Amino acid sequence: MNNHEQVAKNHWYRNADIPGVPGPERDLVGYGETLPKVVWNEDGAKVAVNIVVNYEEGSELTFAMGDGCNDGMYELPFDVEGQRDLAKESMYEYGSRAGIWRMFRTFDRLEVPATIFGAAVALERNPEVVERMKSRGDDLVGHGYRWIDHYHYSREEERELIALALESFKEMGLKTSGWYCREMSTNTRELLVENGNFLFDSDYYGDDLPFWTRMNGKDHLVVPYSLVTNDCRYIMGTGFGSPSDFVDYCARALDQLLLDVEHDGCGRMLSIGIHPRITGHPARIHALAEFISYAKAQEGVVFMRRTDIATTFAQQVPPPKHSRF
Repeated sequence: MNNHEQVAKNHWYRNADIPGVPGPERDLVGYGETLPKVVWNEDGAKVAVNIVVNYEEGSELTFAMGDGCNDGMYELPFDVEGQRDLAKESMYEYGSRAGIWRMFRTFDRLEVPATIFGAAVALERNPEVVERMKSRGDDLVGHGYRWIDHYHYSREEERELIALALESFKEMGLKTSGWYCREMSTNTRELLVENGNFLFDSDYYGDDLPFWTRMNGKDHLVVPYSLVTNDCRYIMGTGFGSPSDFVDYCARALDQLLLDVEHDGCGRMLSIGIHPRITGHPARIHALAEFISYAKAQEGVVFMRRTDIATTFAQQVPPPKHSRF
């Protein structure tokens, strides 16, 4: 037996996933070179840009709500332990008090639609935001009952969290056919299909285009999201040092997608993820407006709601046929 064969016999050395591990099967191939042909409107738009507002403020983990900790993802790398962190709370409150309204004004001025990734409790605590969403016609993608990591919860608990969110949305007069967790679990997608109220989820970062999956004998659409063209990079890890970095990054992403379409004729989508407590600040919203203006000036670009991207794709690219044998 040679050295390679000896190594291959060790239990940790594998060239495939272990059968029966919970969660969806990995797909490392995707579309490959054979991309589906999709255009986004009657004018033949090449790239659909989706502005995603993550509305979470008021549903994050806090001592004030009895969680025994204070959430992260805010401006400073400090943490107050064992008690409320009023500084952190106020940074979140900036998003719901000021940031979201600056966003709505910017979207109105530039005449672009938005998608709200909304946590139910956050929306419950600010009814005026809900009414503004309705009057603007922005679509809702469920972002959980609260802004909490779903992988912390059992299958039964997660099923209840999804149901609670849907009931809350219904009571507020909101509808959704899409879902995006803070952090999904290995059960999330299966539970969404089991629930039966969802056309798609966005708990995936591995592609530039929607694609169909098969879950428990049912077709289910995935509309990928992005943490690359996302304002979380202002405050997390190596990312944007200034608002100009955000503009440059998003503009270059759009330019490349347009080049991709020129090469193969297949439409693309671009998700721009923002948060009221982050991009809602003046300098950063100015950068977002600059990118929107740039994108609107490019031929073949259309701004779309995520639900419309999902339905447009589904109309042009139906689920693959599955053999009974």
